[in-house]
Amino acid sequence: MKLKKMKSIKFLYIIFISIILFANSSNAQNFFDEAKKKYEEKNYEESKFLFQRNIVFNPKDAKSYLYLAKIFENEENEGEQIKNINTTLLLEPNNEEAMFILIKYELKKSNYNRVKELKDSFSMICTNLCKEKKNIEESLKDIEPQNDTKQ
Repeated sequence: MKLKKMKSIKFLYIIFISIILFANSSNAQNFFDEAKKKYEEKNYEESKFLFQRNIVFNPKDAKSYLYLAKIFENEENEGEQIKNINTTLLLEPNNEEAMFILIKYELKKSNYNRVKELKDSFSMICTNLCKEKKNIEESLKDIEPQNDTKQ
C-alpha cells in the first residue's frame, strides 16, 4: 500500500513540474509575440521590457537579443546595441541580420580589418541579405585600411 502511495505522489509531482515548465514556456512565447507586436508599433520602451522579460524565461532566445539590439540602435545606445548583437551571434552564429548590423556598426567606426573579416563570414551565411554584399564592398573602398602593412 505504501509503495502504491509513493508512486502516485511521484506521478503527481511529475505532472506538477510538467505543468509549471509548460506554463513558463508558454509565457515566454507570449512575451516574445507581444514584444514583437509592440516593436512593430514602434512602442520601443514596452517592447524592450517584454524582450528582456522573455530572456528571463528563455535566455538562449537569439531573436530577443536581436530585437533588443535594434531598439538600442534606435536609442543610439551603441554599448547595449553591440552587447546584444554579440550575444545574438554567440547564440546563433549564422544570423545574417545580426552579422549585417555588426558590419554596419564596424563600417561606421571605420574598422577596415574587422569589416573585411565580417564580410567574408557574411558571404558564407547570407540568404536574404546577399544583395548587401555589394554595398559592403563599396563601403570598404571608402575607408582606408587602418594599421595595414604590406605583407
